[in-house]
Amino acid sequence: MSKEIGITVKKDENFSEWYTQVVLKAHLADYAPVKGLIVLRPYGYSIWESLKSSLDQKLKATGHENGFLPVLIPESLLSKESDHFAGFTPEVFWVTHSGETEIGDKLALRPTSEALAYSMYAKWIKSWRDLPLKINFWNTALRAEIKATKPFLRTSEFLWQEGHTVHATKEEAEQEVMSILEMYKKTVEEELAIPVITGKKSEKEKFVGAVYTTTMESIMPDGKALQMGTSHFLGQNFSKPFDVKFLDKQNVETFAWQTSWGISWRLIGALIMIHGDDKGLVLPPRVAPIQVVIVPIYYSPQDMEIVLSKVSEIKQALTKHNLRVHMDVRDEVTPGYKFHDWEMKGVPLRVEIGPKDIAKGKMVLVRRDNLKKMDLAFKDTENGILCVLDEIQQNLFENAKNLLREKTREVTDFDEFKSEMETGTFLYSPWCGQTKCEEIIKESTGADIRVIPFDAKIQDSKCIICKNQTTIHAIFARSY
Repeated sequence: MSKEIGITVKKDENFSEWYTQVVLKAHLADYAPVKGLIVLRPYGYSIWESLKSSLDQKLKATGHENGFLPVLIPESLLSKESDHFAGFTPEVFWVTHSGETEIGDKLALRPTSEALAYSMYAKWIKSWRDLPLKINFWNTALRAEIKATKPFLRTSEFLWQEGHTVHATKEEAEQEVMSILEMYKKTVEEELAIPVITGKKSEKEKFVGAVYTTTMESIMPDGKALQMGTSHFLGQNFSKPFDVKFLDKQNVETFAWQTSWGISWRLIGALIMIHGDDKGLVLPPRVAPIQVVIVPIYYSPQDMEIVLSKVSEIKQALTKHNLRVHMDVRDEVTPGYKFHDWEMKGVPLRVEIGPKDIAKGKMVLVRRDNLKKMDLAFKDTENGILCVLDEIQQNLFENAKNLLREKTREVTDFDEFKSEMETGTFLYSPWCGQTKCEEIIKESTGADIRVIPFDAKIQDSKCIICKNQTTIHAIFARSY
């Protein structure tokens, strides 16, 4: 494969360019004609489908149902919760005309769905018998990201999942918040093989309109943080302006308690950055569109017949285990080209079978995570390949955990903090809880509080800025 076709920069030398090349050359996505938008290609969409299918099953198993919301929201509705809407105003795309005719009430292209969903919930909920109401929406959202765009990480339109639930009690709503966050963590760690740190956002960084926001954060190889998903306790902050209330069992009218939560295709961006290497994409088996690619090797018609027969047999055996298997029977390119092509696309396991392998009763396996080769007897095909795929999944997770450990440091001195932040890292530091100190750190270093971990050490320390005693320890980082 020529350098023009393959990845032409090294990951640790030009991370941004490397990332863009992987997105484009691995056929995940391409740039759309409108700045800030991307077109998701089938290979990239398949990864999203895998995540969507897994999470959808988990949500339905816990009593959530899917719904659909339109993309247009009238300005008059958005302004009902003014503080919330103000947080999105700079990013809103507006529809002002229908054909050549100017419309009266401007329509926003959905930046988020709270206002629209809750105006409907107010119509649907009348009694405690209607609760809990737990609806999930697989939507797109639109936010004007014109300047610093990056495929999957920062685009003007993105695929996401947003859940909006209504509960009779505060306790039930808060349980929902934590249950969803744990569901997200399980999905990201077990399927994307990316470790995350869970906790709360600070008051300054929480979702606008929420009582509090829980989050899961990860760090990328370039030292920047990426928010992987959030789950918000909204309290009654939205039920009151949108009149979401119900008659309880004592026939007393009361405002409901609400949550909202979501993840987006940003997870695909994290997947690329965490696991990819200088050859291109590296995919964990559980979300890979193709888990096993079989490359037949032959140089004569006689060999071709024998090899393709064996390859078909192997594929049939593997698909019985619901593995996603592809036979690369392209005759217009060489086996070497195929090897490089599938390595760039990140297929977890390559199987090579030629006439000499058949004579020896074995095949050659090549792992994408470490590029190691091994022989596997045909008689051990099914168990052998299933075991190797599990090893690849686990190895990618362990490598990512090592990255997280290497890039997380505990710092209590602000001069050291500023120095360490230049290297790109998660800095775990004591903070007094005051927004003023948080803002000083942001102004001085460009870093903000990514997460106040649930498992943070409870110990007396002095705030890294004001030196007041505190037991709060937060993780600071620059972010995407």
